[in-house]
Amino acid sequence: MPNELAIIGAGNMAEAIVRGILRGGVLAADQLVAADISPERRAVFADKVGVRAVESNVEAVAGARRVLLAVKPQMMKAALEQIAPGLPHDALLVSIAAGISSGFIERSLGRGIHWRVIRTMPNTPMLMGHGMVGLARGQYATADDVADARRLFEAAAEVIELDEDKLHAVTAISGSGPAYFFFLVEQMIKAGVELGLSREQAYRLATRTAYGAAAMMTPDTDSPEELRRKVTSPNGTTHAAITHMEQAGLPAIVVEALKAADRRSRNWGCEAVPGSCSGRLAVFLDSRL
Repeated sequence: MPNELAIIGAGNMAEAIVRGILRGGVLAADQLVAADISPERRAVFADKVGVRAVESNVEAVAGARRVLLAVKPQMMKAALEQIAPGLPHDALLVSIAAGISSGFIERSLGRGIHWRVIRTMPNTPMLMGHGMVGLARGQYATADDVADARRLFEAAAEVIELDEDKLHAVTAISGSGPAYFFFLVEQMIKAGVELGLSREQAYRLATRTAYGAAAMMTPDTDSPEELRRKVTSPNGTTHAAITHMEQAGLPAIVVEALKAADRRSRNWGCEAVPGSCSGRLAVFLDSRL
């Protein structure tokens, strides 16, 4: 079978995407190849995922119709320069790297070709079939390319298409979002132990509560604000906790934290070319990186 998809960087996020592709029957395992310098990650893909894994990025992209760019942002420039000479000129490039623009990918590959790039930001709940993906097309990508890229993700995620400059916000909210959720649950477990529960009891209470609360938030239910209001009786226990959070400045802390993640996403683009920009200049140059 032809090499339908080459994965450059076989990390956890790439694994989540590939598992969704295979589980949804979008592609067969023998139509994929993954490349990674880590023997451990190659072993995961070969032995647990069932996908051929190689060390060489160049070997992986030879003859590939699609290439999933899943290396870390700071490694992207080197990876692109490495694969450029042997990359098929008609390959569709799909990137999941935070902060690395489609224009940067196009220019790094060079060769006078109008490379078709789709830039995305997925998240790890794809492992459970409940992911979220923001997707933006590069200047040369077509509507068919967008549809093709969507198919790779939709088996395990909901996909929204938006302008590329909004992907930093997507990164801050949904790309990094699961970690914020897990962090809150960590603190709930810690508080439970301090209140006299065993760790096992606190863990079960906090995780199952979080799971159930998340399941209540769907497009067909009330808004998060309304769901919270229905649980918060005046002068009750929930009211006491929420009031304390508000007085401690938690709402502003959360908003500022996500803005920090947005800024970090923008600065990844600058770090792809060390010394190219910093501070406010990073934001100005973002579309050029």
